[in-house]
Amino acid sequence: MNQNHHSGFIAIVGRPNVGKSTLVNALLGQKVAAVSPRPQTTRRRQLGILTVENAQIVFVDTPGIHQAKHKLGEFLNYEAEESLHGVDAILWLVDSSSAPTEDDIRIAGLLVNAARRIPTLLVLNKMDILSPEAEPLRVEEYSKLLNQTEVKKISASKKIGLDELLEALINLLPMRPAEYPEEQITDSYERDIAADLIRESCLIQLRDEVPHSLAVRVDEFKERENGMAYIAATIFVERESHKGIVIGEGGKMLKSIGSAARKEIEEMGGRKVFLELRVKVSKDWRDNQNMLNQFGYIKRK
Repeated sequence: MNQNHHSGFIAIVGRPNVGKSTLVNALLGQKVAAVSPRPQTTRRRQLGILTVENAQIVFVDTPGIHQAKHKLGEFLNYEAEESLHGVDAILWLVDSSSAPTEDDIRIAGLLVNAARRIPTLLVLNKMDILSPEAEPLRVEEYSKLLNQTEVKKISASKKIGLDELLEALINLLPMRPAEYPEEQITDSYERDIAADLIRESCLIQLRDEVPHSLAVRVDEFKERENGMAYIAATIFVERESHKGIVIGEGGKMLKSIGSAARKEIEEMGGRKVFLELRVKVSKDWRDNQNMLNQFGYIKRK
């Protein structure tokens, strides 16, 4: 192993919808995390593993930290806050297109203590939609929350500033061998990523009042002899009225969701997929711990 090899874990934290998963996908050069314009697309910690010459960075993609309104929200915050333990560095990603929100201020409060023991980098995302005149003020607003002197400015969606960011991140990591094989890019099973991609399709295509109350459970994931994968999954909603919206007139919406999700899953796995979806009502599942356990939203001891 090269004596100058850097390796370590970097937690990416931020409020919902600032572009954490988009950044991970952009840095890896391929999709491993679900993304959508809706907040709370990410619901559990997921590793994105980037191996380059002389370095391996293990990104810990986390749910957005926010004011929780139900047990699911409490779990999302728990997942994000737990990611601050046992990492080698922290990347705080913020949305430069808006001034700091209450959630940003709350996150800064969490990071103040962590930053005393863990190298922390403030990164302003979405710089492509921020006017040059507003840039100095926005940098100042976020920097003073963490008393941060070094700031990186990027656009994850446009892949602007990523090379400079990557160099800064590598320099934060200790000198040590790689943790994972060079070809590995995530710790998630294909089954779990498929569930996230189905939910991503729902988030993109449905109206605002439905997505937050959606969950997806993969019931079957089988490899067939012809090389095709068979996937059967259930989309859970909290209301009968939501079920009708997800299915759509004559099943058109569910078919559209399935078609888009199937294409993403096929691209991920590199093979044809037969995807079968159904919709089921589970009233107020976001506050039902038994249902949360079914979906894998379980706090680690």
